Amino acid sequence: MSYESIIGLEIHIELGTKSKMFCSCSAGHFAKEPNVLVCPVCLGLPGALPVPNKQAIEGTVLTGLALGCQIPLFSKFDRKNYFYPDLPKGYQISQYDLPLAQGGKFHLEDKKIIRITRVHLEEDTGKLIHKKVEGQEVTLIDFNRSGVPLMEIVTEPDLSSVEEVKSFLQKLQQLVRYLGISDADMEKGQMRCEPTINLKITKDGREYFTPLVELKNINSFRFVQKAIDYEIQRQLDEFERTGVEKQLGNKTTRGWDETKKMTVLQRRKEEADDYRYFPEPDIPPIRWREEEIKKLRDSLPELPEEKRERLIKDYGLSKDYASILSATIGGADYFETACEIAGVVPFKEIANVIINKKVDIKKYPPKEFVDRLVMQKKRTKISDQKLAKIINEVIKENSQAVTDFKKGKTTVVEFLIGQVARNSKGQADPNQTRKLLLEKLR
Repeated sequence: MSYESIIGLEIHIELGTKSKMFCSCSAGHFAKEPNVLVCPVCLGLPGALPVPNKQAIEGTVLTGLALGCQIPLFSKFDRKNYFYPDLPKGYQISQYDLPLAQGGKFHLEDKKIIRITRVHLEEDTGKLIHKKVEGQEVTLIDFNRSGVPLMEIVTEPDLSSVEEVKSFLQKLQQLVRYLGISDADMEKGQMRCEPTINLKITKDGREYFTPLVELKNINSFRFVQKAIDYEIQRQLDEFERTGVEKQLGNKTTRGWDETKKMTVLQRRKEEADDYRYFPEPDIPPIRWREEEIKKLRDSLPELPEEKRERLIKDYGLSKDYASILSATIGGADYFETACEIAGVVPFKEIANVIINKKVDIKKYPPKEFVDRLVMQKKRTKISDQKLAKIINEVIKENSQAVTDFKKGKTTVVEFLIGQVARNSKGQADPNQTRKLLLEKLR
């Protein structure tokens, strides 16, 4: 018997707008006192009417364009009906059959293509807080998050391993940060992943497909990997025990329990008909003009893969260095600005110092960084004769360190190099010091 994993992803990303999706309440809900960022609209009170957030709509379209999606000229919002305590209206304003973007693709490092089904926009729900109050286990609701713009990206089931899932999520997080539409901080719940998993099992010349399982609201790369690994093994074990195959109506949702290190059954997954989607009557459809879409496409920044390739081509960097520098748009911009004002300092040397010396790009502006680098290059180095004299003095003053070295404790060399640097007031070249010091010690 053999098997293959079949994995599709739904990724929810909170957009970094100032206000919520359909009202003027602040969207900055993280670490705020419960229920202070609310109004009749996001609380779903009778008579309150939603007004869509233009910035959130444009950010979603930008993401779709960056993922190679088609942008339909006609789109709309829909009501997704389901009753849950953290959904105050009893329905969610989302998108169903006419999303803002659809039909894109995403390339992993190994050039594998992950198809993007759709990118749509909806409102986030409130947050349930389970705790003990006056000796009783209760569930409290914080509606600060209710109504925050939530972009959902749905892939086809094209992923086949936890490594591919992690790579996809990391590259997607990098992409939305480049676009400037979200910090996508998983620890703050700004990016959550819901993998749908099942297995194709080959046994005795026949293929079987296990029931679909959706893992809900995972907000850590590490937890995603753990949950998928566990779920693959669980489905394999269950199939060997029961032989149950995928069929209409037996899709379930499970949560990841980090304490127990296992996925836990939550409920049977609804089908689309169960949600009773219908067009949102309080929000007019969205109609785009071709020139509006072109304007948004023209506003796309240089994307991560493009920037990495250009750093390799224009600055002669290795793939590894270019990948590190282009990991954030701030890091890449810092490097390029430093290169513009560097004069005779080689580009590769600038990259090497930024990466290996871990330069704090927030503390040192590019000009100050370059000035320091130039000063170091211009610093007068002492002669080999004077360096040898200082080394002899250091060896004489640190006889115990010399004894330790001869006993095999080679780490004392770093201590002695430091003493030479101090005695030479920083003028001794570290590489030359190491060479002459080792010659003396041996």
